[in-house]
Amino acid sequence: MTQSSGDFLLALDEGTTSTRAVVFDSGGRIVASAGRPLSQHYPQPGWVEHDPREIWDRTLDAAREAIAAAGGVSTIAAIGITNQRETVVFWHRRTGEPLAPAIVWQDRRTADLCQQLRDAGHEPAVMARTGLPLDPYFSASKIAWGLRHWPAVAAAARAGDLAVGTVDSYLLYRLTGGVHATDATNASRTLLADIERCQWDTGLADLFGIDLDLLPRITDSAGELGSTLPVLFGRPLPIRGIAGDQQAAAIGQGCVRAGSIKATYGTGCFVLAHVGARPVLSANRLLSTVAWRINGQPCYALEGSIFVAGSAVQWLRDKVGLVLAAGETEALARSVTSTEGVYLVPAFVGLGAPHWRPSVRGLLTGLTFGTTRAHIVRACLEAMSYQTADLLEAFRADGVEPAGLRIDGGMAVNDWMAQDLADMLDMTVERPQVTETTALGAAALAAVGAGLLGSIEDVSRLWRLDRAFHPLLDASTRHHRLAGWRQAVAQTFAGEIGNDQPA
Repeated sequence: MTQSSGDFLLALDEGTTSTRAVVFDSGGRIVASAGRPLSQHYPQPGWVEHDPREIWDRTLDAAREAIAAAGGVSTIAAIGITNQRETVVFWHRRTGEPLAPAIVWQDRRTADLCQQLRDAGHEPAVMARTGLPLDPYFSASKIAWGLRHWPAVAAAARAGDLAVGTVDSYLLYRLTGGVHATDATNASRTLLADIERCQWDTGLADLFGIDLDLLPRITDSAGELGSTLPVLFGRPLPIRGIAGDQQAAAIGQGCVRAGSIKATYGTGCFVLAHVGARPVLSANRLLSTVAWRINGQPCYALEGSIFVAGSAVQWLRDKVGLVLAAGETEALARSVTSTEGVYLVPAFVGLGAPHWRPSVRGLLTGLTFGTTRAHIVRACLEAMSYQTADLLEAFRADGVEPAGLRIDGGMAVNDWMAQDLADMLDMTVERPQVTETTALGAAALAAVGAGLLGSIEDVSRLWRLDRAFHPLLDASTRHHRLAGWRQAVAQTFAGEIGNDQPA
């Protein structure tokens, strides 16, 4: 990445609970940043929605603030976009205005539809084409639901006025005034794209009753993706990179060679292992996904998706009042020597990989009169290590043997949790100096697309270590704790809604 006037990169990082705009210099250092919170709406149990107007307005506000703080629009060479994946937006093609709430990736309203398709025997063929199981996590069943249940969406579809896409495509449409495109990483999370060809699949669209004309075209993750409307920032800014947030985080962590692996602890937790130029279809309920596509050539990753991580701490704070701020959790966890047998299985919206049980619900078990809020808070943090351990067991069974784990996300600043990860995984855990790795990955893709960075492999030289955490726990204690976790998960399964999901 060369540096001259106007060579800063603006990353728009549209997440689940906030939207951020971060400006980076040539060394991957943050020049300026701004953020805005996003509201979560829960109209029914298991339903999660966003207001697409709020997403757009707050993304625009954050971008303008960050650009001003970086020295003005003349300093920006290009924009990279990264986004919460699988979340679906429905909008009017002519105006760009949303027609319905956005259905968020955590939403489980389509569990019954996915179960019907599994019962009909469709899952093996779907997994072979997409690398994904039939689960309400992914976009296709959300799109199908919106077309069937929201009259304004259905009417726009009949009139040829409907555009549908994930959040990246919605933002691109609004920023450019009409470019309807999505990159291959986001397309690979829809259950509608053939993962090897990186193209929409007619058979999959027919399975869900979706007209492919509603969807954006699939593009590379870096390249000429459009330019912003002049009115937005004072002059057009080229958009040169797009990737889903977890793929962007892996790039920002320098996980660009086969075998490298990262975990992001944000609203959920997502573990990605780079596997190279060919997709690896998991035999252990992991996801095969596009890591990026540049110059028409895709690279791939295996992924384990945990639906609840930082949102469990939000629950402790906002719903049950055990902490006033997330930062209190570290001191509380350190204040006790163990949880005294308390386990929290944070299945508030079901369990993701490797279980894929959308109908289970959260469980707090092992309580006694001696249980304090410190034990419960520590159990919440320990659940992050246990869920990650479950995923790494699946990665190993699929032939991926990581030497270490790089972590990022809001929870990664918690030293106690980082050490517990190292202890329970029995491996070194590394945290970078720049924890805005998702934004950094989007900026790196924009740099590649704008010709400021030679290749995606060059990103690895931007990564700098903040701290390494080495395992200190004895094997006996590790095995005892994991055994207790597995018993707690089994209890969760026993109380599953309907109790009819496959093990």
